Amino acid sequence: MSNDNRNLPVAVVTGGARGIGLGIGQWFLAHGYRVALIDRDAATLDAAVATIGRPGDVLAVHADVSVPEQVATAAAAVQARFGRVDALVNNAGVAVFKPVLQTSFAEWREVMSTNLDGAFLCAQAFVPLMSRQQGGAIVNIASISALRASTLRVAYGTSKAALVHFTKQLAVELGNVGIRVNAVCPGPVETEMAKLVHSVAIRSDYYDTIPQGRYGTVEEIADAVGFLCSAQASFVNGQYLAVDGGFDASGVGIPTLRRRLAEEGQQQG
Repeated sequence: MSNDNRNLPVAVVTGGARGIGLGIGQWFLAHGYRVALIDRDAATLDAAVATIGRPGDVLAVHADVSVPEQVATAAAAVQARFGRVDALVNNAGVAVFKPVLQTSFAEWREVMSTNLDGAFLCAQAFVPLMSRQQGGAIVNIASISALRASTLRVAYGTSKAALVHFTKQLAVELGNVGIRVNAVCPGPVETEMAKLVHSVAIRSDYYDTIPQGRYGTVEEIADAVGFLCSAQASFVNGQYLAVDGGFDASGVGIPTLRRRLAEEGQQQG
């Protein structure tokens, strides 16, 4: 590796094998970063990295962020390969969609251990590497479910709400050493996982509540993360940004409003 490459910034993205995490990794690559993608799904991660086709700039790390020893090993691998970390994106997450009385404690713990414990462990592991650069940025991928409750998300929504507060706690401490910490709260996003999990009825419910009337894209989430990691956000710290088409702002009545606007349009036509 040339000395010039060693001066390039490095981003670490957990849950980087697919969907939002992979999209964020690709954003960093397109903006001059080297990238470490961490995921416990080794086969999918290796396939994604092979497709990217930039072995000098991308490191695939097979690790489960809920396991302290694996996170420590991942941090050591990133240090050995790149020697620095400038951005950390805690994206790895799992979900269980069940009513509270049908959610087992084991399922509750699985969600918490990945979504919340994983971010804690990665922060502890990678912040020392970031401190060597005398600055950097952490972005935690929370969810719109962190900001407003919805059905069947007692474990998922609670874990993401805790992640938003964890973001603020980190921001207060790490801002003193030049590391900014923020969160992105995506609304529904068009990913392969969403296509599998979201039924026609659920998609209709979302459309009825999102003022922009559509799902977001992976690229839109990645752009928000990239902004928060960039110099353009140099005084943004301890914040959460809902990237949700207005979902968090909306209440009831959007379908009625749309019908009224359509009727007015027909009358004017």
